[in-house]
Amino acid sequence: MNLSKKVFPGILPSVTLAASALLVGFSGQAFADCERGSLDAKYCDENGDMVADLPADKSEWVNPDTLIFAYTPVEDPAIYSDIWQPFIDHLSEVTGKDVRFFAVQSNAAQVEAMRSGRLHVAGFSTGPTPFAVNLAGAVPFALMGSDSGQFGYSLQVYTHVDSDIHEITDLKGKRVAHTSPTSNSGNQAPRALFPEMGVVPGDDYEITFSGSHDQSMLGVVAKDYDAAPVASEVVERMAARGLRRGRCAPGVGVRPVPDNLL
Repeated sequence: MNLSKKVFPGILPSVTLAASALLVGFSGQAFADCERGSLDAKYCDENGDMVADLPADKSEWVNPDTLIFAYTPVEDPAIYSDIWQPFIDHLSEVTGKDVRFFAVQSNAAQVEAMRSGRLHVAGFSTGPTPFAVNLAGAVPFALMGSDSGQFGYSLQVYTHVDSDIHEITDLKGKRVAHTSPTSNSGNQAPRALFPEMGVVPGDDYEITFSGSHDQSMLGVVAKDYDAAPVASEVVERMAARGLRRGRCAPGVGVRPVPDNLL
C-alpha cells in the first residue's frame, strides 16, 4: 500500500468493556414512570449515575445460560475470536456459564444486539459507548490498557503517498472518508477538532462514510478517497499483519489533548 500519514492532535480514549443491563437485570419491558435522564424509555436511572438501574421487581431479571460476547467491529473479526479466547475462558470460569464470541459487522448492529438481549458483554469503541449506555442499557466497567498502564490512541489522517495534502487545511475541497457516524476517531473527533485547525468537515470537504477504518485506508490506497481520519491502533494492527506500507509526512507530530476535551 502507498500511504502517507499525517498525525494530528488527539489522544483518544480506548475501548470500553460493558455488560448489558439485560445480563444484570432487564427483560426489556418499559418502565411507565421513573427518572431516567438521557436513557431510553426502557430504562430507569433513579440513583442518577447515568446508567440503567436494575428493576425493583426481581421477576424482571434475566439470567441466560449462555453469555454472548462481541468486540467492536474490526477489519477481520475471525482473528479477534482467537485473541479474545483467554478473556472468554476467564469469563466462563468466573460465571460458570458457557461464553461464546459473536462477530458484529457495525457499531449499530452491536448496540442493537445488546438492546434486544442477544448480546450480554461487549467491547465498545469510544464513539458508540454513549449510544450503548443510553439505548441498550450497557453498564461500562473497564477500559482496555497495556501492562504498563497506558491506554488510548491517536487520531491520524492518511493520504495517498502521491497526494498534495500536507496540512490539515489542504483537505478543503477533497474527498474525505469518515468511517461511520458513531465512530469517535473516524467521525466525531474530526468534527470536534478540525474546525479549530481551519477545516469544517461537511462544509469544507465532502464526507463519505466508508463503514470501517480499514475500508477508509484501503479506499485511500485505491484513490477512491483523497484522505481519511483513522484510529492509530487500527493502523498498527494492519501494519502488523503486513497490510500497510507507507511513509510519514515530515514535520508532523503528535500533541496530547486534555482527557476531558472529547
